[in-house]
Amino acid sequence: MNNKFEKYKVSHEIIKALTSLQYTTPTEVQEKVIPIALQEKDLVVKSQTGSGKTASFGIPLCELVEWEENKPQALVLTPTRELAAQVKEDITNIGRFKRVKATAIYGKQPFDRQKLELKQKSHVVVGTPGRVLDHIEKGTFEVDQLKYLIIDEADEMLNMGFIEQVEAIIQALPRERVTMLFSATFPEDVAHLSHKYMKDPIRVEIQATGITTDKIVHRVIEVQENEKFQLLKSVTIIENPESCIIFCRTQEQVDNVYSGLDRSGYPCDKLHGGLVQEDRFAVMNDFKRGKFRYLVATDVAARGIDIDNITHVFNYDLPLEKESYVHRTGRTGRAGKTGKAITFVTPYEDRFLEEIEAYIGFEIPKMSAPTKTEITNAMVSFEERLNTRPDLKEEKGAILDKDIMKLYFNGGKKKKIRAVDFVGTIAKIKGVTAADIGIITIQDNVSYVDVLNGKGPLVLKAMKDTTIKGKLLKVHEARK
Repeated sequence: MNNKFEKYKVSHEIIKALTSLQYTTPTEVQEKVIPIALQEKDLVVKSQTGSGKTASFGIPLCELVEWEENKPQALVLTPTRELAAQVKEDITNIGRFKRVKATAIYGKQPFDRQKLELKQKSHVVVGTPGRVLDHIEKGTFEVDQLKYLIIDEADEMLNMGFIEQVEAIIQALPRERVTMLFSATFPEDVAHLSHKYMKDPIRVEIQATGITTDKIVHRVIEVQENEKFQLLKSVTIIENPESCIIFCRTQEQVDNVYSGLDRSGYPCDKLHGGLVQEDRFAVMNDFKRGKFRYLVATDVAARGIDIDNITHVFNYDLPLEKESYVHRTGRTGRAGKTGKAITFVTPYEDRFLEEIEAYIGFEIPKMSAPTKTEITNAMVSFEERLNTRPDLKEEKGAILDKDIMKLYFNGGKKKKIRAVDFVGTIAKIKGVTAADIGIITIQDNVSYVDVLNGKGPLVLKAMKDTTIKGKLLKVHEARK
């Protein structure tokens, strides 16, 4: 197995998961962060979104947490619910063969359900500041064993007004811990946070490449507000994106643009903070898998969307914050691919555009609106793509899931059954070792065990007449 992550001396279970996830060569941020994080030193990392930073802290966390400890050992704070869900998924995938259990907690989801999940063994908790603080204050999230704190997208966290909550969380945590802070930009508040709560942090700065013009072509088109929608249709016909995000400033604008595209027969959907959480996740999932090509979204969607094949970003509305431009356009040109970012600017927005250009360090070339002839010539191939169904992609964890069977047992905490009892019993089955056992979830009256490496049927058969702690439990494959 030629996986370049092996040089970090992480366990073979993690290398195996990384190989399945097709992580074979570390990105620059991973190269610089992983060795320091494994030495358990405080870190301040300036790195743009899309640079692979989740794995840069996810790999060390999965390596460092102790499986036997039942209370949470690591906390990852993220600004948005989408990002919390994604980080949880990434950590679960990386730590799959080490049985690392990650739990996500965020608002707009039943508190009690999260409380139950936190009562079970959880190695890593990922969450948004408000809900995390809520659990800490109510005593449902025990932090006395917490050794690692990761603050992800710190600038955005402060931008969204979470500073007081983040500070309150930090003050509730054990003093003796490792703290790592990741941020795309470094405003004063972020600097203050790192001085106040970190011990001689090592600074790592990854030069921003998302704004370099070798991976992403940047263009600006001048347009009157009332002509934007017509221009969007013209530009999409010419550009004919494989997959794109159209960014708007407000939820209302997203709704309008989405309705217009939908009526015009575009395969599209929308994403903004006004949708219920389940819908937001469903839309993201469908977009990741390629079920539709056009996503109309507010900035909430620019955070934590990790999709490799977005070919275009259209700024239907110019972002009013210069950092937003970097985050939005950084959705394309990821994972070594090229992309294009086209921004609409109305006559009154020159000042904002100048601020963005000063911030990114170059003037964005202007392009003119497509001509009628160009549109007519491009129409055939545009309609062809519009009418072909996209190939659906597998979700990242799906490759890992193929060899995994989740088993249901009708016994749990009330029968005094612990995770180690399952490991001890299942590992004794002929042809099975502890390495074939994945994440174990024990509730009051039921338990779930992931069996890895295609050994599920074998374990299922054997456990039908094998006792655990002297008790014969009912067992069957868990419902999906």
